[in-house]
Amino acid sequence: MTPARPEGDGQGEGDREPAQASWDGGVRRRRGTGPGGRSWAAIGFGLGLGATLAWLTVQTVLEVGSLLTLLLLAGFIAIALEPVVAWLARHRMRRSWAVAVVLVLLVALFGGFLALVVPPVADEVNALVKAAPGWLRALHNHNSALGRFEDRYHVLAKIKQQFSSGGAASGLAGGLLGAGKLVVGAVTSAVVVLVVMVYVMVFLPGLKRFGLRFVAASKRPHVQDVTDEILNRVGRYMLGNVVTSVIAGLATFLWCVATGVPYPAALGVFIALMDLIPIVGTTIGGFVVSLVALSVSLPIGLATAGFYVGFRVAEDYLIVPRVMRFAVDVHPLVTVVGVLIGGALLGIVGALVAIPTAVAIDLVLEEHFFSRTDTS
Repeated sequence: MTPARPEGDGQGEGDREPAQASWDGGVRRRRGTGPGGRSWAAIGFGLGLGATLAWLTVQTVLEVGSLLTLLLLAGFIAIALEPVVAWLARHRMRRSWAVAVVLVLLVALFGGFLALVVPPVADEVNALVKAAPGWLRALHNHNSALGRFEDRYHVLAKIKQQFSSGGAASGLAGGLLGAGKLVVGAVTSAVVVLVVMVYVMVFLPGLKRFGLRFVAASKRPHVQDVTDEILNRVGRYMLGNVVTSVIAGLATFLWCVATGVPYPAALGVFIALMDLIPIVGTTIGGFVVSLVALSVSLPIGLATAGFYVGFRVAEDYLIVPRVMRFAVDVHPLVTVVGVLIGGALLGIVGALVAIPTAVAIDLVLEEHFFSRTDTS
């Protein structure tokens, strides 16, 4: 009920002078003050300070965005490998030794991938170096196709002119410097991800206990159960993703062997790695393998492209639903939208963590929101 206005001091209703205080919803406020009795100057200062702090926070996040992406990737890999570490720990192995075993397996897999990829690349580079003198002789031969091309466009003369003017030399130096920076940056990022990943894997139980201390003691058991279920589902998702990637790599290997496409083992491992990227990984990998298949013949290249179109349909509608049925239960539309948003925000890393994030959000909603709305 709105309180009664205070009695006047003997003046009539129409003769009352403007009061020094105004009424708003039954709360008396002095002139020049805002809600809560604070002055408008203090409110404006608070809003300005809050906006400034928000702007500085956004700028700081943007500045360290690449580092946050690396930390997110390291944490995601550590959580994805947690089921393997936990399984080894349950079989009477200390957690530190379990982490060491998992790291040795990862290094062995990486070394095997390099053993498959480096020799073909080295062979192609050597073949290119050996073929360079023949190409130069063909450029000077006016009866060859390269010679006629040189006579028409004068490629060698233009290259010599660029080097004599210094433009090509500076561009080449800049390109080499940029490539060097890219290599150093990639190595540094890999070291950061590896170190953070190892720390998270070793101290994950302690990190969970520390995080649960921010929750009220009466709610900790329930929150711990939800957290363990989220980690379990993320691990099952990664296991299912690895299974589909192995199937894609094996199918690529068999196809390359059957059609005579070179480097079947290396291309199979490449497709398996690309298939870990949701939605677009298989498509990009299939395009690369189709280009390699063109070195055999045009029909083989077209057949390889058709093979990957058919495999993509089979993967989306047969393989992935069957493999993921036991792992996660997320609507396909949520998967597609999550991957697109994650890819737009954080690139490949965002696409990788989009589905586990959707799984975690879905589980939290089921436990804390939908359970209340369904019973209300």
